[in-house]
This record gives sequence, structure tokens and C-alpha cells, in this order.
Amino acid sequence: LFRIGSKRRLEEDDMYNEVIKVIQPVFLGKLIQYFERYDPDNMAALYEAYGYAAGISLSTLGLALLHHLYFYHVQRAGMKIRIAMCHMIYKKALCLSATAMGQTTTGQIVNLLSNDVNKFDELTIFLHFLWVGPLQAAAVIGLLWQEIGASCLAGMAVLIFLMPLQTMFGKLFSKYRSKTAAFTDSRIRTMNEVVSGIRIIKMYAWEKPFAALVNDVRRKEISKIMSSSYLRGLNMASFFTANKIILFVTFTVYVLVGNKISASRVFVTVSLYSAVRLTVTLFFPSAIEKVSESCLWSFSPVQKFLLLDELVKSHVPLTQEDRKEASVEIEDLICYWDKVMLLIFTALLQSSLLSTVLGELPAEKGVVKVKGELTYASQQPWVFPGTIRSNILFGKELQPQRYESVLRACALKRDMELLPDRDLTVIGDRGATLSGGQKARVNLARAVYQDADIYLLDDPLSAVDAEVGRHLFEQCICGILKDKPRILVTHQLQYLKAANQILVLKEGHMVARGTYSELQRSGVDFTSLLKKDEEEECEKGEAPRSPRSRTLSQNSIRSHSSSVLSAEPVHTIAEETRIEGTIGLHMYWKYFRAGANVLILILLVTNVDMLHVSTIGNGDLCILCSSGLTGATIIFGFMRGLIMFNVLVNSTETLHNRMFNSILRTPVHFFDVNPIGRILNRFSKDIGQLDSLLPWTFVDFIQVFLQIIGVIAVASSVIPWILIPVIPLLIAFLFLRRYFLQTSRDVKRIESTTRSPVFSHLSSSLQGLCTIRAFKAEERFQQAFDAHQDLHSEAWFLFLTTSRWFAVRLDGMCSVFVTITAFGCLLLKDSMKAGDVGLALSYSVTLMGMFQWGVRQSAEVENMMTSVERVVEYTKLESEAPWETQKRPPPDWPSRGLVTFDKVNFSYSSDGPVVLKNISAMFRPREKVGIVGRTGAGKSSLISALFRLAEPEGKILVDGVLTSEIGLHDLRQKMSIIPQDPMLFTGTMRKNLDPFSQHSDHDLWNALKEVQLKAAVEDLPAKLETELAESGSNFSVGQRQLVCLARAILRKNRILIIDEATANVDPRTDELIQKTIRDKFKECTVLTIAHRINTIIDSDRILVLDAGRIHEYDAPHVLLQNQNGIFYKMVQQTGKAEAASLLQTAKQVSRAPHIAVKSPCPIAKYLPHVPVPESHNKSPGLCAVSQY
Repeated sequence: LFRIGSKRRLEEDDMYNEVIKVIQPVFLGKLIQYFERYDPDNMAALYEAYGYAAGISLSTLGLALLHHLYFYHVQRAGMKIRIAMCHMIYKKALCLSATAMGQTTTGQIVNLLSNDVNKFDELTIFLHFLWVGPLQAAAVIGLLWQEIGASCLAGMAVLIFLMPLQTMFGKLFSKYRSKTAAFTDSRIRTMNEVVSGIRIIKMYAWEKPFAALVNDVRRKEISKIMSSSYLRGLNMASFFTANKIILFVTFTVYVLVGNKISASRVFVTVSLYSAVRLTVTLFFPSAIEKVSESCLWSFSPVQKFLLLDELVKSHVPLTQEDRKEASVEIEDLICYWDKVMLLIFTALLQSSLLSTVLGELPAEKGVVKVKGELTYASQQPWVFPGTIRSNILFGKELQPQRYESVLRACALKRDMELLPDRDLTVIGDRGATLSGGQKARVNLARAVYQDADIYLLDDPLSAVDAEVGRHLFEQCICGILKDKPRILVTHQLQYLKAANQILVLKEGHMVARGTYSELQRSGVDFTSLLKKDEEEECEKGEAPRSPRSRTLSQNSIRSHSSSVLSAEPVHTIAEETRIEGTIGLHMYWKYFRAGANVLILILLVTNVDMLHVSTIGNGDLCILCSSGLTGATIIFGFMRGLIMFNVLVNSTETLHNRMFNSILRTPVHFFDVNPIGRILNRFSKDIGQLDSLLPWTFVDFIQVFLQIIGVIAVASSVIPWILIPVIPLLIAFLFLRRYFLQTSRDVKRIESTTRSPVFSHLSSSLQGLCTIRAFKAEERFQQAFDAHQDLHSEAWFLFLTTSRWFAVRLDGMCSVFVTITAFGCLLLKDSMKAGDVGLALSYSVTLMGMFQWGVRQSAEVENMMTSVERVVEYTKLESEAPWETQKRPPPDWPSRGLVTFDKVNFSYSSDGPVVLKNISAMFRPREKVGIVGRTGAGKSSLISALFRLAEPEGKILVDGVLTSEIGLHDLRQKMSIIPQDPMLFTGTMRKNLDPFSQHSDHDLWNALKEVQLKAAVEDLPAKLETELAESGSNFSVGQRQLVCLARAILRKNRILIIDEATANVDPRTDELIQKTIRDKFKECTVLTIAHRINTIIDSDRILVLDAGRIHEYDAPHVLLQNQNGIFYKMVQQTGKAEAASLLQTAKQVSRAPHIAVKSPCPIAKYLPHVPVPESHNKSPGLCAVSQY
């Protein structure tokens, strides 16, 4: 800042207002001297006095204009620096490497943007005072020496003593701020996880440990905020009492030395001290505080973030020739996700292979050559806030014909027809308004719409049911993309024979590679299921088709014409509410009452009155009286400052806790319709305002307001006529304040709401980082971020200019008041004493700065109260049923695990569509029930109803206890769930398994052993105490599912729900999960929602849902007798061989109903190595990568 600033020429409006401040008291002294030596006949002296009065008026007017011009320019410079920093932070976030992503979190980056960069706004305001302060002090000492001689040194000694004292306060304050910032970071990070994983937290009934976690961090944060607030209180009190102490010391010494006091001396001294006091005791320490705070604590995290590792991708320009011969070549490849972790967690192997091709995972050794444009569909579907169309086009131009064919191929046509605005429907943060299947299809459609040369598809079929999966495979992967090279990662082996080249990976190594027939001949037994299928087809006399030219099979024609690809309801995102109108007194009352009881508030007011009285009395210079009053002023001043800060910080703590508890208790629907950025904005920016800025501004306003009353009371008691211009001035002020507040309050509200999209865009970009980089869309996302930021800057700049507009007008009116007083004194010169003139003029000049500052601070308080208003709004959210009620179930409930649904209807919100209609079913004790249905049939809603994520209509009974009559925690803690999206939280492995610390280490290790994670956790540096990365990102999806399974084992509940838990895992992990469930939960009632029919075919009964109603419910082999049933059709969709195998398993289960038989794993054994024929096919084709 200094380096750049030194090159700029100083301009007229820069710091001349500080010069005027020093000159003005000189004019004042000369004018008072005229009255001291008053001679009615001396006209020359009168004209000279008029000159001095004009000087006072002009200097006041000049001060009003230049002061605000200076502040406008420095604030604008601060704003520009902040915007540039935000741009840099986002730009950096877009190119973070995998290692760097492990060293930071979304919460941390949000905090950089919401809190740390704001210091630049404040820094520039005070920066110049570092050199102006000492210069101005020197000039004032010179003038005071002329006026009262050596006595001025006594006063300056007090001032100079205050400077290092306040500088020390400033440094201490920034030390506390840095500690506060670390706790704030931690709190925002935890909040980010709580809001992201709220569904799982509610289903596990984990609200209390998370509340304890946030409250613990918040308590530490508040203790530091309280300490820094006390420092601020001391600083402010010393600032307000400094004037009294300095004058008292100066004049006591002056009188004791034997000098006689005159009016001109007193008032020149008072005015000169006032001029320098603000700079020396407020601006100079603030400058030191801001510079040290910014350099040490704000720049440091920003700098640390900007120096994190970047991913360097070489963008080699592609020739037309390269694009024609698109290919991916990999030789002798060795990669590590993180050299330190050394592949302790083999993150899903195939995803790692694609990451290497994309350049996300740098090769340690070996070669990866890519010829052609790449595009990519990620395994965990990513959508960003915007319309469905913008998600699919992703920056490309709309070509209606191609767009329609992509929608058809990705089975989205029917969904679009059911949406209110078709493909222009806005989807929320993280695609909260879409189902998992819809997100996966939008994710795939985005990749397909790009006209690329090579398509990398990371398991796009896992999140959809078999029927939709087959449609996507035939219409999209082998249909619309048939002429392009595709690398498809899949666990679904029925699609392998369509591949030109199959690559089999096991534990990070390639164990087999070749065409389908080569692998068959080589003895790898992963195709035994599919042999029969081909034999049957050949018997019918069909010619074998080449995999690349496959036409539509019978299945897909049927699937296309039926209502297969049924659509599902979508929630829409609500606009952020913005309260309008004035902020009522009740809001202030709520704010104060949150921090103190009525008694403390009364004490505060009486304390304030005492101080006010002592301020008025200070006019008399009797040394003893003056000593007593000065002492009282100091004591009451410090007491009031500390008590007020205590009350206001307590208010903030209470309001934060109320808001957080309200968020924890609100139903899940709230999180579906409110983006994560919007909720985090209240916890980061609004709570940040309440923590640091609002208490300071409030206390400042109250002190200034009381001083104004004191000044007017003293001045009017001496010269009653001074009230004549004060009253119209006051009316004009209040009118102007009302006029200004109507605009500025709403500008402030707009500024708050335009900030949310900046955070939302950042967090959604970080979630889809791989996709953004694969599509080379960094530039476009940077522009979108800048557009959000520009919108916010427009509101911020408006706020800045309206504030200055208001201040200039207020100061202008005050300078009119000073002019009237100055010339009024001269007009009434015959009846005025010198002391009265001095009092009137010095107080009117003091009033000038103070009055406009008081009115502006009152406006500022009202503007900041919008943050209180926004926080209070979130303390009144709709609440779900109580966690515990009077009616508690027996301790051993449920002992059997009998679940009954009786005429249940279910909707996620009171005005939302009914997603379950008249459901009546019974799940018997120890029964294993599979729940199937097409995408959007209401499978997950059935579980939501059971967990009461929204209140269902009708009766749900568990072991005869009506679930709606007991507390939510009593209900949810007695059921275990393995969710669809496995969620791990930042914290230790132990906390993730057992947040209530209810289990011994022995139990934890046993549970990990059951799910085969024991070895992996033992290899971690601190074993169970190892801190996990954000969202457990250092585990693969499969491993996260296994941790969720371990949680279920630990809970030992009679009811287990599995919600599509194996959709994203390989057959081997799936097999492990199924085996563990059969062994560990054989005494439990198990409800399994599944896309893969082979995972539930060995269930005792299968419940088939369709459009929210029960379509069929019986044993699997019974359902398979009904050829018109949905279940029979779903089984047929899997292919003939797989269907035959499923039918066989169902028959075996029916013969031995209590012994669950599981079909063998499709990939049963491997040769150590399969030789690759030299003439392997290099033409464009489909490469399937599978893992056992």
C-alpha cells in the first residue's frame, strides 16, 4: 500500500481538512480577543473581527466538504482492493490441487471472503493518519506554546501518555482478533458441515453432539470477543474522558504556576486540544490497530491460501488431425493422491484412473498421452444453482435439435414436461430440488451435449434404476455417442459385452485387459452369466452384431414407449426474504433483552445520567470541584463502556444460540428450499456484524448522543438565544435522517442479500471443481463470480455514496449554524461577555462534528440492526416435533422390530405435492424387505415418513407404539440407517463412529473389523484419533459407506434401513455390505431400498412402489410369476442371463425362506495376468473399466 501510495501525487483534497482543523482555533482565539478588548469606537477592530468570523465560517465549510471527499476516496480505494482480493481468492480456488484441497475447507474460504478481506475496507480509512497524527500534534504544540507557554506540555504529556497506551490496546486487540478469527473459521466450517449433512444428522439424532461442538467453539470465540470488546470499551472511555483530563491537568498547572486565566486562552486551548485529540487518541491508534491486524492476521490467512499448491495443466493446442485420431494412451503409470498418505486409502480406483487422464492426479511415473478434447461426467453428480438448461448447456450455444436429442437420450424429456417451467426451472444449491437420479442424468446430459472427442463417464449408471440405466446405456452411451471413443467406469457387468476393450482393475493394479471374447477365452470367469444370453440369441438365428453398431434391443424399444422414465416432483428455491420498512423499537428491545435483564438496563441508564451530570458541571474551574467532577467522569465513563459492551456481546451470544437451535430444530424441507450460502451468510456475515461492529457503533452513538445533550444544555444555560437556531436545525436534521434512512436501510438490505450468491457460487464451484476444469470452464465461472461480486459492489458503493451524501449535508447545515453563531455574537457585541462568546463558539464548532457524527451513527446503528433483524428472523423458523416428550417408550423398545404403516399419506411441506398416497403395509419382525420402484416412485419418501423428517398423515406403529406420540430422538435413535450419500464429518474417526462416546475402544475396533476397515484405520497416523478431511474426502465413497455400516453395527438396533447404500460402490464392497448385513443383522428387521435388483432378490418379501402407491408386495418368486407386474418387467430389463440368475435365486429363497442365499459374485476368480494381443483395436470405441 505504501509503495504504491508513494508514487501518487498528493492532491488538494487529500489531507487539507487536517490543516484546517488546526487553523480554525486560531481564528476563534482572535475573535474572543476582540470581545476581551472590546471598544465600541474601534471600527478597524470590528472589521477585523468580521474577518475572523468569516474565517471561522469558511474553515467550517471547507472542513465539511474536504473531510468527506477524503473519506469517499479512501473508502473507494479500500473497496477496489477488497474486490481485487476476492477475485484473486476465487481464481486461486479454481486451480487448487488435490493436496491443497486437503489443506483447506469450503468454510475457511468462505470466511476469507466474508471476514478477512473486509479489513481492507477499514484499513485505507485510517492509513494516512500514521503520518498525519505526529505532524498535527507538533503543529498544535507550537500554537499552544504561543498561547499558554510551558503549561501546555502538561496536557501534551497526558496526550502522549495516552498514545502508547491506546497503541498497546490496539495491538492487544488485534491479537485477540486473530484468535477470534481462528475460532470463527472453525465455527463456519462446522456450520457448513451441519447444513450440508442436516438430513443425516437428523436421522442419526445427532443434533446434540453437533450443538455441543458448535457451542464449544462459539464459547471460546465469544470469550475472545468479550476480551477485545472490553479493550474497545477502555479505548473509547479513555477517548471520551481524555479531553476532561487534559484540560484539567493543563489549567491546574497553569494556575498553580501563577498565571491568570482569560476566556480567549481557555477556549483556544480547548479548541486546539479538540482538534488534535481525535487524530491522536482515535485515528492514530486505529491506524496502528488496523495495520497490525491486517498485516499480521488478515493478510496471513489470505497469503497462506494464495500460496497453496496449484494444479498445473498444460493446454496443448489441438490440431484437426489430433481430433480425428482421438485417443488416450497410458504406459507404466504410478500415481499417489497424497504422497504422505501413500495410498492408505485406495480411493475408488477407476475414478483415480479418470482423474489421471483429466490431469487432476499428477503421474509420479509413467506416461499419459491424450489426443483430442475431453469431457467428463463425475461419479457424484454435480449441478450448480441455475436453470436445468444452463446446467446442461454449460456455456455452449443452444442448438435446439441436438439439445432435444440429448434430453431424449438421457431420459430427461418426461421430467422436463412435469416441471413448472420445463427446462427453465431453477434448481437450488447442490441440486437440492432434484432427486439423485435426476441429478445423475443432468450430469450425464451436460457431458453428452459438449461436442468433445473423448468422453470419460465415471459410473453414470449407478444412481439410476435398472430400466433407466439400460435406456441411458443404449440410447446415450451406445446411441448418440456411438462414433466417439468413450471410457466408461462401471460396476454393472451386463454392459461389458458392448465394449471394444475391457480393463479390469484390482487394488490399484491392472489384472486383465482385452476384448470381451479375448477375456472369455483367457479363462477369466466374469462372463459366465452372459454366455447363456448369447447362446439363446444365436439359437433364435440372430446374427451376432458388432458391439459398436448395436441397434435398439427389444427391451429398450419397450422401455421407450412405456411410462418407464417416470418423472418426480421438484421443490423450487424460494427467493431470499428481505424485510421492508423501518426497524421498530421492539427489535431494539429484543436485542437488549437478549443480553441483559431489565435491572441491568435500568442501572445502565442511571449510570449514563450520572456521567451526563458530571459532564455539564465541568464548565466551572474551581480546582476542587473540577477534580471531583473529573474523577467522577472517569469512573462512570469506564464503568459505562465496560457494562455496555458486556450487555451487547451477551446479546450476540444469545441470538446466535437461538438461531442455531432454531436451525437444528427446523424441518428438512427448509434446507431443500434455502441454498447453503444463504444460511451461512447469516452465521458468517450477520453474526460477524453483531460480534464486532454493532456493539462498537452502538456504544459510540450513545456516548456521542449524551455529549450532544450535555453541550446544548451547557451552552443554552449560558446563552439562551442559542436555542433559536438549534431547534429548526434539529427538525431539519431529523427530517434529513428519515429521508436518508428510507434509502440507506434498503440499500443495506440489498447489500446483504446480494452477498449470498457470492458465497453460494464459491461453495458450488468448489464442489464441482473437477467438472469445471475438465470442461475448461474456469474462465466462465470466474466471470460469473465477478458478475455476482459486481452486483454486490454496486450495492456496497451505493451505500458508501449515500452515507457521504448524508454527511456532507449534515456538516453543511452545521457550518450554517456556526456562521449564524459567529456573526450573531458580533451583532449582539454590546451585551456579550468574552467568556460567553468563547463558550458559544467553541461549543458550536464541537457540536458541528459531533452532531453529524451522532446522527450518522444513529443511522449506522439502524442499518446494522438489519443484521439483528435477519438473525431474529431465523430464530423464529417453523420447528419440528419435540425431541423428547412426556410419553417415553420402554427402554428395550423396540424388542421385536414390527413396523406397521396404516393409511399413511406423506408430503415434505404443507403446500407440497403428496408423495406417498394411502400406504398400508406391515414389516414383520426379523423380516428382510426389499423396496423397489422406478426413479421418483417414493422409495426414499417412505423412509422419510418412518423417520418423521416431515409429519406423515395416518398411523405408523413400531412394536405397537404410535411413532407420532413419542419424541423424535426416542424414535430416530432406535432405528439405524445406512444413507444414500455417506457423510463423514470433520473431526476424529472416533467422533464419526461414536459422537456420544457411548462405546469402548474394543467395540469400535470390532465394528471396523466387521466392515474390513480395521487395517486401513490402523495405518492412519493417529488411528482412531486421526482428524478426517472435510466431508471425509480422504476416503473413497465405498469406504465412507462402510463407516456408515460400522455406525449401524455399533447402534445394535432392531430396525435397519438401507437407502440405496450400494448404488455407488463396486460389486466387491456391495458383496461385503450384504454379507455383513446378513450376519450381523439377522435378528433385525431390515428394509432395503435398492436400484440393483440382485441386492434385494434374496429378501423375504419385496415391496414395489409406483407413483407413491404400493403396486405389489410379496415374496420375490411370487412377484416373478406375474408377468404384467412392474417387478417382473424390472427383472427382465437386466438382460436374459441376469434375469435367469435372479429367478433362480428367488426360487432358492422360497424353498428355504429363513436362509438367505446370495448369488455368487459375477467376477469370481482371476488369472494373475492376462496377455494383451498385439493387434488390439485402436479404433474409437467404448472402453469399460471395472473393479473387483
